[in-house]
Amino acid sequence: MKKIALIAFMLIVCVAAGSAQESRQDISLSGTGMIEPYMAGATDVQVSANRAFGAMVSYRFMLTPSSAFEANYGITYQNKIHYVIGNTNHYVVLTRTQEMSGAYVRSFNFRKYNPFIEAGPAAFIFLPIRNSGTTSLDVKQQTDIGAIYGAGIAREISPSFDIRAEFRGMVTKVPTFGDTSLTTNKWYNIYNPVIGVAYHF
Repeated sequence: MKKIALIAFMLIVCVAAGSAQESRQDISLSGTGMIEPYMAGATDVQVSANRAFGAMVSYRFMLTPSSAFEANYGITYQNKIHYVIGNTNHYVVLTRTQEMSGAYVRSFNFRKYNPFIEAGPAAFIFLPIRNSGTTSLDVKQQTDIGAIYGAGIAREISPSFDIRAEFRGMVTKVPTFGDTSLTTNKWYNIYNPVIGVAYHF
């Protein structure tokens, strides 16, 4: 009987100790914007685009209380990339953009507010939408390697949830969609505001 009581006591202590530990993982769902800047190429190609909106899911694993590894997948609904060649030829490509990235995250704790910075490698997939809005049907899907960086703040709303807002940069080559006439030989620094909710477990 004493052994059973001792085992039960040890189990209760272990459960209490486990529940007292801080969450080491979280998953978040966010709404995103993508703002591509005007780009005058080193060639005679100029590129502009309208805003895009989308969603991103992220998984974060805490390595220490103030550092983490993050994996992201994001996709935009649709935006219009406009190419002008030699001020006369105009091409429009309706595009969905996917992001797959990993980043190191460094956070700073101030009670319920947790500012953070992050940076890491990324792959971007530019998917042309073949409909009447795309004026060049020769365009093809393109994958480019780049990077992401950003800074943001998380506000704890409960032990399990926080609201996260961040301003990120997405660095990648300006897409050509496999058409050499659209080449700019330039890199994008795309502005990427993000806001969402994270669940800690």
